[in-house]
Amino acid sequence: MVDQPTALLQGLRNKEKAISVVGLGYVGLPLALELAKKFRVIGFDISASRVEMMRNAVDPSEELEASAFENKDITFTSDPADLARASFHIVAVPTPVDESRIPNLKPLLGASHSVGKALKAGDIVVFESTVYPGCTEEDCVPILEQESGLKFGEDFTVGYSPERINPGDKEHTVDKILKIVSGSDPETLKVVSGVYGDVITAGIYEAASIKVAEAAKVIENSQRDVNISFVNELSIIFRQMGIDTQDVLEAAGTKWNFLPFRPGLVGGHCISVDPYYLLHKSVKLGYDPLVIASGRRINDRMPAFIAKELVQSLLKANKNPKESKVLMLGVTFKENVADIRNSKVVDVVRELMDFGVNVHVHDPHASPNEVAHEYGLTLTEEIGKQYDAIVVAVSHSSFKDYTLDSFRELSRDNLLLFDLKGLYNRDELRDGETIWRL
Repeated sequence: MVDQPTALLQGLRNKEKAISVVGLGYVGLPLALELAKKFRVIGFDISASRVEMMRNAVDPSEELEASAFENKDITFTSDPADLARASFHIVAVPTPVDESRIPNLKPLLGASHSVGKALKAGDIVVFESTVYPGCTEEDCVPILEQESGLKFGEDFTVGYSPERINPGDKEHTVDKILKIVSGSDPETLKVVSGVYGDVITAGIYEAASIKVAEAAKVIENSQRDVNISFVNELSIIFRQMGIDTQDVLEAAGTKWNFLPFRPGLVGGHCISVDPYYLLHKSVKLGYDPLVIASGRRINDRMPAFIAKELVQSLLKANKNPKESKVLMLGVTFKENVADIRNSKVVDVVRELMDFGVNVHVHDPHASPNEVAHEYGLTLTEEIGKQYDAIVVAVSHSSFKDYTLDSFRELSRDNLLLFDLKGLYNRDELRDGETIWRL
């Protein structure tokens, strides 16, 4: 390589050289600001409007306070030409799936084209986006070579360090989560480990290879997906038996090694997406994964199961679903965040609408414009009354302040509450009232 990796690390530490972070969403922005405590950082995002917000110390994702931008050596830009000023590039763009559950690599490959055009001899490119094993070297590196005219392994190298950001979690921030790092050669690994090690207080784990690091990331959420699918299936089975699943899990949880997973909707941009990357790669290699695929099918069917149960509950209460009004509390993919990506609550709403149910959706954290643009739904700003059923779909802190009396005031007659998060005490029910939970 033109520039020795050790010299690059020193150049970054003394700020003679800069780091670029490509993609400033839930993953990229916190990382960029953390790096900017000790390094000179160029934060790049394709959205000029988002960049302008960050220049004014506003996090478009509503995760960080204005104080997080203070005293940081960072320049925000939407001009890809500015990436040429950096020598160490970190790509942290989304890796979603399409409507057919096929990995959508367009953002990742687009970022690779942008970085490739700015690449110089001696640069290192590190990918953080969740991918299937082999994607960095097989899909991204050829684009970097094509755009730069440089030779991988001779003129530039790459690394992979999977993101572990947990939106809404104020305790496990980026610096407090152990970081897996990898490099295409030992010298590159030293630089990648050194850069992240300077800001990650939780420590660094050096993976055996880039593919190992990629695989480690994709199985983290696949494992959670399979475990949640198991308790979701138990919920369906126990409902047929007239047994409360939460009671069963509490009893089983008295064993020291029982895993405390709970049934629920599995949405968002990680747990419900990452398994499809592993599935995609496995099928391409000629192996049909049974357990992972089964877990995905079960979790994807939960919105329809919940909607069907609610409609049946309305019918048991002698109510016509087509003349019923339901309040849906929460639409984000998890509590206390604004992120609506891959919200399974939306799937419940659409299933109910297919039955002719009138659904009012309320969420103080979600952006009405984003919900309308992404899903074609209108959020209810002010909650009305006379609801035939109420669904608490997300455990926002503000929803935990509700009591059964609060819900009674919103109900047309006897309370019918679908408590998807298990927040409320069934012992407080009155005759004729129902709390349904997974």
